[in-house]
Amino acid sequence: MLLQILSLIAGLVLLYFGATFLIKGAVSIALRAGISVLVVGLTVVAYGTSMPEMVVSTMASIGNQGDIAIGNVVGSNIFNIGFILGICALILPLRVNLNVLRFDTPVMLFVAALFFLLFYDLQISRWEAILLFALAITYTVFNVIKSRKESQKAETADIDASMPAKSKSVVIDLGFVALGIGVLVGGSYLLVNGATAIAKAFGASEAFIGLTIVAAGTSLPELATSIVAAIRKQSDIAIGNVVGSNIFNIVAILGISGIIHPLEAPGINTIDILVMIGFSAILIPMMKSGLRIGRREGAIILIAYIAYVVYLSMAMQP
Repeated sequence: MLLQILSLIAGLVLLYFGATFLIKGAVSIALRAGISVLVVGLTVVAYGTSMPEMVVSTMASIGNQGDIAIGNVVGSNIFNIGFILGICALILPLRVNLNVLRFDTPVMLFVAALFFLLFYDLQISRWEAILLFALAITYTVFNVIKSRKESQKAETADIDASMPAKSKSVVIDLGFVALGIGVLVGGSYLLVNGATAIAKAFGASEAFIGLTIVAAGTSLPELATSIVAAIRKQSDIAIGNVVGSNIFNIVAILGISGIIHPLEAPGINTIDILVMIGFSAILIPMMKSGLRIGRREGAIILIAYIAYVVYLSMAMQP
C-alpha cells in the first residue's frame, strides 16, 4: 500500500510541474510568434492548466477506465468552482468582468447541460466526442477573434504580470514543452495506477476516486494559478482560469478522449452531473450581484463542495 500511496503523491507532484513547464514553453512560443498577451492568457494559459486532466483522462480512456476519465472531468469542474473559487473569494472578493458574465459563463453552463444530454446513456460515443471537440475548436477560434477586436489594456496588464516571460531562445521553449509533456505523461501514469490500486484496496469505486482524489490532483495548476491571482488582486485571471478550464475540460478533454476510445462510465450517476450543472448555474446570479463574488458567496460554494464530497463518501462506498 505504501508504494501505491507514494505513486499517487509522485503523480500529483509531476502533474503540477509538468503543467508549469508546458505553460512556460507554450506561452513563450506564442509570444515569439506575435500572438497578443491577452489572447495567450485566454487560451494557452487557461488550456495549459487543464493539461493534467487531458493526459489523465486520455490515458484512462485508452485503459478502458471510463469512470476515471469522465469522473476526473466532472469532479474537476465541481472542484474548480466549489473549492478553488470558494477559497479565492475568501482570500479576496473577486470582481467580475462583464465579458465573462455575458459570454463565457453561459457557455460553461451550456456545455455542462449538453454533456448531461449526451451522457444520459452513461457513455460518450465517438460521434458525440467529435461534436464536443468541434465545439472546442469553435469556442477557441471565436475567443481569439473576439479578443483581438477588443482593446482591454487593464486586463492585458493583469495577464502579463501573471504569465512567464519570453525566454531567450525557441530551443529553450521547445525543451520546456517537450519536458512538460513528458512529465505530464509520467505523472498521469503514476496517478491513475496509484489511485486505482488504492481504490481497490479500500473498496472504493473508481468513480469515487476519479471524482475526488484524481479530480483535485489534476486541478492543482488551476488552484495555484487562481490563488496567486487572487492574492495579486487579479480577479479576471482567478475567475477566467476556472471558467475557461471548465469549458475546455468538457468539450476538448472528453472530445479527444472519446475520439480515441468511446467512453463508458456506469459509476458516474445523474446526481454527479446535476451537481456540476448546479455549480455552473449558481455562478451567474452570484456574478450579477454587484459584479463580484464576495466572501459570503465564496463560503457558500466552498461549504457546498465539502457537502458534496461527504455525500460521495457515504453514497459511493460498495
